[in-house]
Amino acid sequence: MMINHNREDFAGLSLERLRDLLLQMERIRLFEETAEQLYMRGLVHGTMHLSIGQEASAVGAVAALEPDDYILSTHRGHGHCIAKGADLGRMMAEFMGKETGYCRGRGGSMHIADVEGGNLGANGIVAGGIPIAAGVGLSMQMQASRQVCLSFFGDGAANEGAFHEALNMAAIWKLPVIFFCENNTYAMSMAVHQAFAIESISQRALAYGLPSQTVDGNDLIAVYAATVAAVARAREGDGPTLIEARTYRWRGHSKSDRNLYRTQAEIDDWKGKDPIVRLRDHMLAAGLLSTTEAEAISAQARADVNAAVAFAETSPEPDSERLEDEVYA
Repeated sequence: MMINHNREDFAGLSLERLRDLLLQMERIRLFEETAEQLYMRGLVHGTMHLSIGQEASAVGAVAALEPDDYILSTHRGHGHCIAKGADLGRMMAEFMGKETGYCRGRGGSMHIADVEGGNLGANGIVAGGIPIAAGVGLSMQMQASRQVCLSFFGDGAANEGAFHEALNMAAIWKLPVIFFCENNTYAMSMAVHQAFAIESISQRALAYGLPSQTVDGNDLIAVYAATVAAVARAREGDGPTLIEARTYRWRGHSKSDRNLYRTQAEIDDWKGKDPIVRLRDHMLAAGLLSTTEAEAISAQARADVNAAVAFAETSPEPDSERLEDEVYA
């Protein structure tokens, strides 16, 4: 496909910002690949839900926010957390169950949070964060704040009752929430076309009188532009928006997924739509990035992730005498 490389192709993003967003996507990819390797070595416990292949949806959406805005994440939330500015060392330490982790090693992959950074937490319950986002939006509205809340969830969550109740409430009260569906084609092993009788998940917004948009979730610029518009609407008091970003996870649902429900040819086809390569090539073709600069960005991402691993490996284990701290039930 031929692309006309005008400045408008980059939604007004500066050269410095574009390079930073490319770096963020590369950090997310390498962080997850490294975490996967550590898991295979027995250094990360529990399970993991990787978002490899979905980096543009996380980075593009969060890029539209201000630092004091909030996000709510999912069990597949590493990319969201990093995009919101989390420290890679503290994230890796959390994965490895260390005291220096964001949740002191108690939360792990599925429950990581960076409250100070505006990430109110991942959630192991499908659709669990969506009604919380409505509550956050109501809180901000009552305080007459201009902050907004971006709620990430997957296609499977759009068939949960919590999704419908939260969208209805947010629509009625015009809450400053952006509902962001990362449609990665499968809810566990259930293909989207088997779970929905509609063409686009964004059509669900019609029932609640909300504006909505379906975007190419592997196109960072398209994701960013759609989210910028939704954020502006929410910040001005005009209520929520539903965005559906169509993307794909390269790995299985979790580390226990044997991937028997899809073909390698399908996975390879989506790998050909790599969001990182897409942005990098777009910038190279537009003369906004040189090959040397692209290699330097990749090297920086690798160095950052290596430093995170070193920090985590040398961090202390939790004190067994204090394992019940912050346990309230």
